[in-house]
Amino acid sequence: MARSFKYKEKIFSVGDTINVEYRIKEGGKERKQKFTGILLSIKGGSELNRMITVRKISKAGIGVEKIIPLSSPNVLDIKTIKETSSKKSKIYYIRNLSQQAVRAKIYSKK
Repeated sequence: MARSFKYKEKIFSVGDTINVEYRIKEGGKERKQKFTGILLSIKGGSELNRMITVRKISKAGIGVEKIIPLSSPNVLDIKTIKETSSKKSKIYYIRNLSQQAVRAKIYSKK
């Protein structure tokens, strides 16, 4: 299982807080949208079918997850906001934790 991936000469790993900027087409209009969250998992063996799962907590306190295919032309950029030293390749266990517990578990120095 991969704990990190390379996208446009940048390396991202599971547990990092990332900002994904992508293009949305609505009718005849087109706009950019950012999705900021924690990288939960990386799926796919090759560059062509690689997908990432990003989870954020909305302002209402509800968890929102997006599965983003990296080979999509709609993905414009991915930036790292905060790095971690996670030991697991998939951190699905944070789904049941509060935002404060997630910060304590992921970003604590061990």
